[in-house]
Amino acid sequence: MSTTQSVPRRQLGPGGPDVPVLALGSWNTWDRMEFDDAVALIARAAELDCAFFDVAYYNMGPHAENARTDLIFGRAVREAGLARADWQFCGKLWLWDYPTTGFTEQMETSLERVGVERADTVVVGDYFGELDVARVVTDVAEQIEAGRFDTWGVNNWQYRDLRAAIDIARERGLVPPTFAQLKYGLVRRSMAEGDYYAPLFDSGELALQASDVFEGGMLVGNLKPARKIGADVGGIRERIAASFGEVQRLAESLGASPAQLGIAFCLANPGTANVLVGVSRQAQLEDNVGAIALLDRVGAEALREAVAGLWLDRDVAADGTW
Repeated sequence: MSTTQSVPRRQLGPGGPDVPVLALGSWNTWDRMEFDDAVALIARAAELDCAFFDVAYYNMGPHAENARTDLIFGRAVREAGLARADWQFCGKLWLWDYPTTGFTEQMETSLERVGVERADTVVVGDYFGELDVARVVTDVAEQIEAGRFDTWGVNNWQYRDLRAAIDIARERGLVPPTFAQLKYGLVRRSMAEGDYYAPLFDSGELALQASDVFEGGMLVGNLKPARKIGADVGGIRERIAASFGEVQRLAESLGASPAQLGIAFCLANPGTANVLVGVSRQAQLEDNVGAIALLDRVGAEALREAVAGLWLDRDVAADGTW
């Protein structure tokens, strides 16, 4: 039976939009579904008030995979009958080939592929090595001035570069990043809850957007994912796979599914604006929405206490230096 519960909203950082606490990603999702199922899933997300979609053109660096997920999404959201005002679009700007491939070219390509004129916000990342932070801030500001989006965030940046981006933007009267999209969940907490990023979230200077919360599906029972999944920061993936039994046990003790437990944990952190999930079936979305009721029923403090032993990346650098 489909739930009728709607998804509450939180602000995506200072000056950012109000967004649903549950949001849908696009990496290896829309291209793994039958098209009619994708249309139905998008329509259902809108009914549940969680029509926030992180949609990227995966074409650079380790994501140079010629994925069609953004093209499929664009067709599906139109087929679902959603007006542009009915859904929020979070795009991505990649730093792998930047500035050779600039932000204007990237945005024009991404918007054309999805079939819209603008995004609501974008995430800028990933990168390794040195970053010309001032140039990034200036180039992002040019895209905002051109009307291609209003706000922006960063994805897995080193803290020093994030701090510099905020300070440079303020000094120059430009829009600073308002959120950080980080790997965050039951087993990976060091970056989001460590001494660098956490004070930004606690003070409200920045909001947290949680991603890869299920470790590519491993924390919901898919221990050997067939699809490509995110980087194994710190080399702890075997330990993560071994922890699933405890995740399942704790979820059952709380009358919940492992997915609900993982999402509820993220939302128990008041700095979290929303959680990105990769769903390819409507039943998964319905189950995920149940995390909101779980958090309401158990309470943030009790839930965090129950899962305290699942934190596995304590030794991973908290400042984003992988």
